[in-house]
Amino acid sequence: MASPRRLVGAQQVEDFEQELVDQYLLASVGAGMADCTVADDRAVIFEFVRFLGRPVWTTQPEDADRFLAHLRRDRKLAGSTVQKKAWTLAQFFDFLIARYQGDIHALTEYVVCQPIDDFNRPAKTEYGAPRVPPADAEIEALFGAWRDSLPDARKYLIAARDYFAASLWRRVRLRITESVRLDIRDWRPDLGEYGKLHIRFGKGSRGRGPKTRLVPAINSVDALITWWLTDVRHQFGDDWSDPDAPLMPSERHDPQGRCRRVGDNALRRGLAGAVEKYLPTWSGRLTPHGLRHYCASSLYARGMDLKAIQEVLGHDWLSTTTRYVHVHADHIENSWAAANQRVSARLGQAKG
Repeated sequence: MASPRRLVGAQQVEDFEQELVDQYLLASVGAGMADCTVADDRAVIFEFVRFLGRPVWTTQPEDADRFLAHLRRDRKLAGSTVQKKAWTLAQFFDFLIARYQGDIHALTEYVVCQPIDDFNRPAKTEYGAPRVPPADAEIEALFGAWRDSLPDARKYLIAARDYFAASLWRRVRLRITESVRLDIRDWRPDLGEYGKLHIRFGKGSRGRGPKTRLVPAINSVDALITWWLTDVRHQFGDDWSDPDAPLMPSERHDPQGRCRRVGDNALRRGLAGAVEKYLPTWSGRLTPHGLRHYCASSLYARGMDLKAIQEVLGHDWLSTTTRYVHVHADHIENSWAAANQRVSARLGQAKG
């Protein structure tokens, strides 16, 4: 990065600051970060710079303290949002210290420090607060009542689509962003015993673009998709046979008469409305991500091993999958009893 020997005037200070940010974002692109992640990081950095009101290299930990407190108290942002912004700033300052500490000191006489430290760095938002999902009976009651209400729904197609999406989350727990980007061609009934969904826009680690995977249509998902494509999807529009058309469309159409893709907020509202009506004790608490936890717990309780659940959910690390599995209170006792039975059986065979 070519820089003047001394910063003269406000414009050179601003240009130098902009160049530092640009170099950080360029490094992110080189590391393979997705464009949306790079754009989000840029927005966070400049949000902090505006809040700071002076050159970014002058930042001290107390400045970060004030910024994070502002996000929580004044803007009332969710803990996960504050956490993400803090971690973005921490990575940006790591970059400045590693690559440009010498240049910054030579030009400004400031020594850059890491303002996100052990005292103000937000912990993971789920730490100490597990998302325990509803019980099997509650989920069965919710989806049973929801399914029975579909024929009488004022907007049948919208109700059926929202039920279909939530049923996918419940049974093989796709992420909501993965769901809305499915096309008709992503259903591959020719693959495997049950058919498979081709997830082309799975969540990549650390923002490194989409990660693809194939999800087997287990847990009656094959029958669910057959119902959707046979009885419902064609009623949205004439593009039902177009392999590039959205699997879950909006009720609105583009100027060419093709179905638009449904948005994730519409699907969230559909689930929230059904929960409020048919499972009111979970109103405001059961989210699409909560169904993801339910799915993992349900599959594990039915005997699927953690490695297989990891592949279904699309996790990079098995440790992530274990945080999604919530077992009954007697799970340890039952496992102990089963292990003792296996030992007894082996001893009996040995004596025989």
